[in-house]
Amino acid sequence: MEEAAMKDQLMLIGEIADFFGVSRKAIRLYEKKGILKPVKVDPQNGYRYYSAAQVQQLNALLELKSLGFSLEEIKSVLDGATTKAKLSDMLEKKRRAWLETMEAARYRSECLEQILQNLSGIPGAEHMKEMTDDERAWMLVKMVCIEEVRAQKALSEALWL
Repeated sequence: MEEAAMKDQLMLIGEIADFFGVSRKAIRLYEKKGILKPVKVDPQNGYRYYSAAQVQQLNALLELKSLGFSLEEIKSVLDGATTKAKLSDMLEKKRRAWLETMEAARYRSECLEQILQNLSGIPGAEHMKEMTDDERAWMLVKMVCIEEVRAQKALSEALWL
């Protein structure tokens, strides 16, 4: 009777996979890497059972993974093999990396906005096949938006005038 009560408190791999929207294969990978081990594996059918604490670990694993942590880093956090200071340092590095990614995305968005403005000011750009080679080259110059090329772009524009 005690084992039946225990099984009622445990979740199957498919149940937690569905709950978190991950594949069973991913959970098996986490098991293989030693990150998330089932509390019980039925020897007859191979079913994996997970406790509430393991479900919380999976939740933490998925959150850390979404923040850019590697499985090795996640394992060290979940195993308690890291200090609070090291974890803070890891989190700060990830935060800075995300800020850099956001800045790069913001810059690319600004570049696209500038290219759209440049493109709208080019006459005859509706049918590129009808453009001359010089007109197409001019249009391509207007599309460049890389920092290192800005001086080259200004020079090219001056040459075309």
